[in-house]
Amino acid sequence: MNANHNPPHRIVTSYRDAPARTLTAGGVTYAYRELGPTGGIPVVFLVHLAATLDNWDPRIIDPIAEGHHVIAFDNRGVGASTGKVPDTIEAMAEDAYTFITALGHTTVDIFAFSLGGMIAQALVLKHPELVRKLILTGSGPAGGKGIDKVAGTTYYDMVRATLTRSDPKEFLFFNRDATGKAAARAFVKRLDERIHDRDAKITVRAFQTQLKAIKRWGRSTPADLSKITQPTLIANGDHDRMVPSTLSEDMHRRIAGSELVIYPNSGHGGIFQYHHEFSRTAVAFLDNDR
Repeated sequence: MNANHNPPHRIVTSYRDAPARTLTAGGVTYAYRELGPTGGIPVVFLVHLAATLDNWDPRIIDPIAEGHHVIAFDNRGVGASTGKVPDTIEAMAEDAYTFITALGHTTVDIFAFSLGGMIAQALVLKHPELVRKLILTGSGPAGGKGIDKVAGTTYYDMVRATLTRSDPKEFLFFNRDATGKAAARAFVKRLDERIHDRDAKITVRAFQTQLKAIKRWGRSTPADLSKITQPTLIANGDHDRMVPSTLSEDMHRRIAGSELVIYPNSGHGGIFQYHHEFSRTAVAFLDNDR
């Protein structure tokens, strides 16, 4: 294992300025960024389908990084990380475990969105001792009804985006009413705030392999979510076309003591549309001593 993660002399609390770092473990060189004060339990961010480090909303990361050590990374085969993307969610979770433990962390909080939320569930079920708290957003459980349709929805919206010269996330993450369109444009604009050290884009093959893994997850045997005993916050919009909002309610029922927040008039990217409200909720959840 080797890494170039010597701690910076000053605390960086803006994701736009977080230095690009790498760590090699298990034959894979992982690209990552970290920010916020070190020393406490870090919050590890697990990103969505087709996303790289450049796809995290700074309006969510930055408020969390004000008081928490935040780590975001590209899993194997994604963005600037080396290797091939695994074709199962469980293997992706093992890579996340390899990365986190190679950094020297034995306890972390997990913040996950969409595909990241699926990886987070597999991770906490296999390695419960690693995770203190869990935030699952825009996600669903193994065997969740409709998850195997993600590929079809994604390709359809990619075509719509191409025809209108838009970012596919404007269609996939947000409602197509005036409110949703405005939130979508603002979100996409925020993703361009980082100017230097941008990440490599995901390859078509990596994207297709992720879709295959999601379909397999959707058609797999449901996991026993009652085994998740960590404090869990679940959030989504009320009109998620990618991972149906009902699946957030399903996870809430199956994970004892979990908290559920559903944002009105919003889609898969509800947490980005309501970033002010959600970031406050997330920080309060992480800071709660229970």
